[in-house]
Amino acid sequence: MTKVHERFLKYVAFDTESDPESESCPSTAKQLNLGNYLVEEMKAMGVSNVIMDENGYVYGDIPANGPGPKLAFIAHMDTSPDLSGANINPRIIENYDGGDIVLNAEHSIVMSPKDFEHLLHYVGQDLIVTDGLTLLGADNKAGIAEILTMAETLINHPEIPHGPIKIAFTPDEEIGRGANRFDLSRLDADFGYTVDGGELGEVEYENFNAATAKIKIHGSNIHPGSAKGKMKNALIIGMELHSMLPTFDNPAYTEKYEGFNHLNDMHGAVEEASMLYIIRDHDLQKFEQKKAIFKEIERFLNVKYGEGTVEVNLTDSYFNMREKILPHFHLIENAMTAMKNLGIEPLVVPVRGGTDGARLSYMGLPCPNLCTGGHNFHGKHEYIPVQSMEKTVEILIEIIKLYAK
Repeated sequence: MTKVHERFLKYVAFDTESDPESESCPSTAKQLNLGNYLVEEMKAMGVSNVIMDENGYVYGDIPANGPGPKLAFIAHMDTSPDLSGANINPRIIENYDGGDIVLNAEHSIVMSPKDFEHLLHYVGQDLIVTDGLTLLGADNKAGIAEILTMAETLINHPEIPHGPIKIAFTPDEEIGRGANRFDLSRLDADFGYTVDGGELGEVEYENFNAATAKIKIHGSNIHPGSAKGKMKNALIIGMELHSMLPTFDNPAYTEKYEGFNHLNDMHGAVEEASMLYIIRDHDLQKFEQKKAIFKEIERFLNVKYGEGTVEVNLTDSYFNMREKILPHFHLIENAMTAMKNLGIEPLVVPVRGGTDGARLSYMGLPCPNLCTGGHNFHGKHEYIPVQSMEKTVEILIEIIKLYAK
């Protein structure tokens, strides 16, 4: 049987970075390369009814050999556009000694427990790290590897009782579209888990309410020598807009249940500028207030500089899944029991982000999120302990056993 980390290392060789500027689904054709590979792998191991549909969603089933609800396990194939996912060169730090890890000597890129204290939790374990030039892709190829290793275990060990098991892998989660064309009728599940979290033991059923604010600022470019009373500098107006937002509603000042407005991109020149904000809050009322502030600023600046100077387009992305999970709290209780049975301390934490599960929960599939074991997602310091991946596979199997009782 293929070891989970070996499976993972095969998957990260596929560049699956998604593209928020693309209108296609999937947003990048290269995601289909991994999808096709997974289809063939799933068929070879004996997963039933395996398909990849025209939108790049992969589905498969493991027929029941015992009682239990139809239980789905879901992960996403794409990696974040925040950092390159091409030409990933992972390596394994065996028996980590607790010291600094030189990721890239040529570029003087080091990962140190002085900056990332959680490294010290893994002394004596084997860490998969990057070469400092790309992300690793544990978000969420680790989840795929863990789900398929779980699937292979169930198929090779029919003595493990389980109800119907459903598997799905989605494109474009990192750009907020992972559930857009998800076919719940094809999945045909009662409940689900996304395997898309971080540290071993994480169980998540609360996430941000999320929106994006796409802003266009229309200026007027006049030669600076004769600009008095005529020039309207779109970049300066953009800076003014940002200064009008609450200072401490900034991700650098927030944690736990505190929301934020994050300026993700700003481009432009005097004539025209664009800004992209992501807006997040666990509390729905505070979330709506944050969006309202953007519209108030838009109105103020258009009075000040002329109608049509600033355009703020707000789009909701997903909502807090908490209210959809609470009526089915057995999903959380069984996940926590599974972990305790394996000697793992459950870490019930709010997601400071989102998962496909949030959207799917509102579409009718209650779907909390489980750990993958990874850390420092979306950046060059991303890493995952091999032992955490192995334990996550055990957690998934233990949850399945609990539902078969």
